[in-house]
Amino acid sequence: MTGLTLYTNPMSRGRIARWMLEEVCAEYDVDILGYGGSMKADAYLALNPMGKVPAIVHDGSVVTECAAICAYLADAFPAAGLTPTAEERADYYRWMFFAAGPLEQAITNRSLGVTPSEDQQRMVGYGDYDRVVAVLEQAVSAHDYIAGDRFTAADVYVGSHVMWGTQFGTLPKLDAFMAYLARLAARPAYVRASELDDAAVAEMQAA
Repeated sequence: MTGLTLYTNPMSRGRIARWMLEEVCAEYDVDILGYGGSMKADAYLALNPMGKVPAIVHDGSVVTECAAICAYLADAFPAAGLTPTAEERADYYRWMFFAAGPLEQAITNRSLGVTPSEDQQRMVGYGDYDRVVAVLEQAVSAHDYIAGDRFTAADVYVGSHVMWGTQFGTLPKLDAFMAYLARLAARPAYVRASELDDAAVAEMQAA
């Protein structure tokens, strides 16, 4: 036992948490949960009543929600150097929570066929989808990484949204997005995490 356990499914947002764990070079155990089965079992619901993955348990403390997991692990493993400097802090938090809020809301609503009217745009946290995409494009164009010229934990979270969005067609393959993703996909920790999750998928399908 390592004192740190990742609860995940390799076909889920758990891939974000896996990538972050590999970035901080943490030793961790993995508990792969099934949809509708172990993910909804009492034992797991006691950790995460939402019945969703990922979650981590670190020395008895539970952290859920991918943005929180990324920020937590960066703080818990400072030697990895993924927390923001004073100069990076504003953009680090701004864009991490932009992705967790307006970006995810806009993509989800668009996928569900929900388009807010002009009046409703004042009620939702993102206005409209096109505005969110334009703002995100501007953000990833400003620097090599989301908070500046250096990779931070915010890139794990924001980058994962951009990766999935461009892969599954919920975000356009803009030049700025693809250039940003090329930098992220070259990271050794991302490659390791992807290989581990892809192997877990293959094992599940073979079972």
